[in-house]
Amino acid sequence: MAPIQRFSVLIASFTCLLVCSLPLTAFTADYPAKPITIVVGYSAGGGVDVMARILAEKLPPLLGQPVVVENRPSVGAIVGSNFVAKSKPDGYTLLMGAPGSIIFNHAIYSKLPYTPQELTPISFVSDSPLVLLVNVNNPAKNVQELVAQSKQNPDKANYGASSASFQLITELFNRKTGAKFAHIPYKGANDSVMAVMTGDVTMTLADAGPAFTGLQTGRVKALAVTSAARMKDYPNVPTLSELGIDLKASVWIGLLAPAGTPSDIIKRLQEDVAKIVAMPDVQKKMTSMSVIPMSNTSEEFSKIIATEIPLWRQLAQENNITAN
Repeated sequence: MAPIQRFSVLIASFTCLLVCSLPLTAFTADYPAKPITIVVGYSAGGGVDVMARILAEKLPPLLGQPVVVENRPSVGAIVGSNFVAKSKPDGYTLLMGAPGSIIFNHAIYSKLPYTPQELTPISFVSDSPLVLLVNVNNPAKNVQELVAQSKQNPDKANYGASSASFQLITELFNRKTGAKFAHIPYKGANDSVMAVMTGDVTMTLADAGPAFTGLQTGRVKALAVTSAARMKDYPNVPTLSELGIDLKASVWIGLLAPAGTPSDIIKRLQEDVAKIVAMPDVQKKMTSMSVIPMSNTSEEFSKIIATEIPLWRQLAQENNITAN
């Protein structure tokens, strides 16, 4: 081989060795270089959508790029979740998720187009107990009367649920109380609350944000909350535990990315979410909706998902609760 050719080969080999051995952060140091999209699998105006829009407002000053929210509503948020799971893992397409699509779907659906392993958790954004709502004109003054009402007229008793989490928790409510409420699917918690307002469904268990919005209209009333203690914003509303119903539940909202997204991007986003959740104006906005501001690490978030999926799957199987 001629000296020049040999020299060229050595240069090429050295360059390959240098590039191939560089840490992944060398290729993501300029992240983000373009706008970021946060996909929401539910309708606009619901709790998940509200949290996504808070991030969309607060992330740009931290990241130096616009952040847009894209709603892809469907039953169980399956369409939006699958879209992000199948997206390029480059940090530009993210998912604002909740237990319904991330945990409960895998407990009650026998087949889904995406798996838990296809999404990498970034951080919680908030946590919220559920509020049991009925139309303000419903004659039931408490949960006991509501349950009795459903037993007397089971063909007219139903509930709205926008995801597997609300469905499974409400079905457990049925099992615990002997109630006869039938499931009516909706594409967002706001839609479920609206259905109660219009009388299309008898009741719904909604997270605090949409519930708060509904209660402000005066067209729905709260009969119980699923938290361990009474909520400070609803001091006169009893917990289910107080009523002798052993059911406690809350719904977190969190940010996720496609599996394979570089770890330094995950860490950057997690740190920025933590900064946003700690901002006084964000905390004030969330608490005004009876939502608890909360962040955690990707590892902590991942552990919660890995622990809860088999627990809820077993519970669903024991109570014969399925979605297909």
